[in-house]
Amino acid sequence: MWAHSTNEAGRRHGLADHLRSTSALARQFAESFGAGDLAAAAGLLHDAGKAACVWQEKLLVAEQRHSAVGCDHKSLGARLMIGPGRETAMTILGHHGGLTDIERLREIRGEPVTDEAQTLARLLKQVLEAQDVIDGPVLVPEAWRREPLLLEMGVRLTFSALVDADHLDTGAHFQGLDAPVITPAADMAALVRGFEERRRAMLAERPRSPIDDMREGLYADAVRAAAGPGGVYRLPAPTGSGKTITSAGFALHHAARHRKSRVIVAVPFLTITEQNAEVYRRLLGEHTVLEHHSQVEFDSADDEGRLRLAAENWDRPFIVTTTVQLFDSLFGRKPARSRKLHRLANAVLVLDEVQALPVSLLVPILDALKLLAEHFGTTVLLTSATQPKFDALSVWSALPVHNLVNQPVELFQRLCRARYEWWIDPRPNLAEVADKVADERQALVVVNTVDHARRMFRLLAQRADVPVHHLSTRMCPAHRRAVLEKVRSLLADDQPVLLVSTQLIEAGVDVDFPVVFRALAPAESLQQAAGRANREGRRADLGRVVVFDASDAPVPRFYCAAVGSTRCYFGPDRDDPDNVTALDHYYRHLYNSLDADHGQRGTTIQQRRKKLDFLSVAEGPLRDSGLSTQRDSALAFRMIDDDTVPIVVTGYQDTARVEDLLRELRTSEGPQRETFRDLRPYIVTIPRRVFKDPGFTALCQPVVGELWEWRGDYDEHLGIDDRCAVETVL
Repeated sequence: MWAHSTNEAGRRHGLADHLRSTSALARQFAESFGAGDLAAAAGLLHDAGKAACVWQEKLLVAEQRHSAVGCDHKSLGARLMIGPGRETAMTILGHHGGLTDIERLREIRGEPVTDEAQTLARLLKQVLEAQDVIDGPVLVPEAWRREPLLLEMGVRLTFSALVDADHLDTGAHFQGLDAPVITPAADMAALVRGFEERRRAMLAERPRSPIDDMREGLYADAVRAAAGPGGVYRLPAPTGSGKTITSAGFALHHAARHRKSRVIVAVPFLTITEQNAEVYRRLLGEHTVLEHHSQVEFDSADDEGRLRLAAENWDRPFIVTTTVQLFDSLFGRKPARSRKLHRLANAVLVLDEVQALPVSLLVPILDALKLLAEHFGTTVLLTSATQPKFDALSVWSALPVHNLVNQPVELFQRLCRARYEWWIDPRPNLAEVADKVADERQALVVVNTVDHARRMFRLLAQRADVPVHHLSTRMCPAHRRAVLEKVRSLLADDQPVLLVSTQLIEAGVDVDFPVVFRALAPAESLQQAAGRANREGRRADLGRVVVFDASDAPVPRFYCAAVGSTRCYFGPDRDDPDNVTALDHYYRHLYNSLDADHGQRGTTIQQRRKKLDFLSVAEGPLRDSGLSTQRDSALAFRMIDDDTVPIVVTGYQDTARVEDLLRELRTSEGPQRETFRDLRPYIVTIPRRVFKDPGFTALCQPVVGELWEWRGDYDEHLGIDDRCAVETVL
């Protein structure tokens, strides 16, 4: 009996071999969270339906026609798994199309399977040990059975272990390998030694800064705290205090001390992902660090199996990803996104710039982090210069959180390097702001939307006698990186330079200007922008942060609530945004004004999670249950409400190479993981509402899955110019 059609060597994949290999891999992946036997059982039974005569016959036909088999093979395995696995049998039912809901499992339990007895007999003849699983004890951990939300998270991680094992074994077959290639467990102690050696060398190479001693003290405190127990930690430290390296130092030392499998760093913006990954590669080595922020999806019904095999499974000891990728995967339901989730168990998870987490999703996010920390061996570190008051929410009110900084107020006062100026009454217009900026020799302007950034860039280009540069996510990562390198070079040589950017520059991007102009925004964004003013503390005077409220560039609607809370605590005759105590009050006010504890979206997601309704969590509940199949996406878990489409740019640089990579994607039959990695520097993510415009879509050509190629012009300053993004952040 066969599991898969012939590979390039002309060999078919034996069903018994596939089931046993998948079972062994799933066990290995799930042992870290105490579900090894459970995942192994799922692996042994997941393709049981392929033992059916009709399936085997259709496989041979499909092999000749290069088509799908088109015959259900999941239901039998799910039915057999209900005894030992109870609700976790959903993992088998969803191992191709994705997790659905518990009702679907109940339905198939009562549905007859054609020739079930004959198929089971054929299966047991070759996989005799499956009988012991079917007749054996319940394998679901007892703690999962007592707590619905814990069971839901357990199903997710078991599903991840199963689909990763299945994909790896299937991929090995089609690549002609004898067995899947799995990265050996990392020697964390060796990684720590290498990290510390390279860190010392890197610090010795760069010019001394007046705040280096405070940075070193903060790093030493973090490393000492790494000896503490697993759980949740906070690193509240000002911008420019070295959080990128300090958080990695804590994570690596903690991982080595407590035998954690890996470190996962999640950041909110692509620019930080790119910058931090570059730093970590320098400190840990190229092959240790995996940078993963691809937005390309492989689970659409018309995708080929080879594309799903290319999905990242985080098989490295140090991962740098985005919070969007992390949490949309954690609360998703499709195999390609879910297969990496088991890597969160027994890991150190660093959440950088946690102030950027969406308030409407805080309750499910914080609940998931709590479950991972308490039941799956995950140590969580929250880093931010503007630490949110998460313990003001009931979901974390009783959670013990360890601080890496004992006296944050004193630290912020010692590291004060800029003063605020408020230009909000009377309100200027953008042209008046541009006039002021053009008078500066070096200045950074941060605005709230792509459209505002383009308008400000054009105004400055008409006025200024110095180089003007622009940053937004309409530019591909390679373009943004080149602009940042140019700007940093000009600043290092004390040359004139003006830079206009969306908020992507605020968190973690290392630039140092004497003055920053910041459009009115939430308090945390204002402080993040201030971290680019006199960042190194080398200037004789304090840096300047000019907060302006332009009449013709109003605060976007998605900022209105937070800006309202900001006005209550910060501004002329009030505190500045770097006041830690005022920030606590601000967050409490914001959470109360948005009813973060009891908001409809977070509450609905939590209710659906308790009912094991994965489909409603990921795509929203039914609008009219029983009357319609339409779902309310506004109540789904989605980190970015404005869904995006990934588009490859060939018109920036390296055109021939990018076109070769696209050609390889379109024609190759094997897994394309490395090809997608190589394309990332040239991918721009566009809001789907923009993409749907017929004029825009006409300039795009499909590649594979959700990936498109841009055939329009690419502006040397602005990138892809869609001409219609009025309120697009970043």
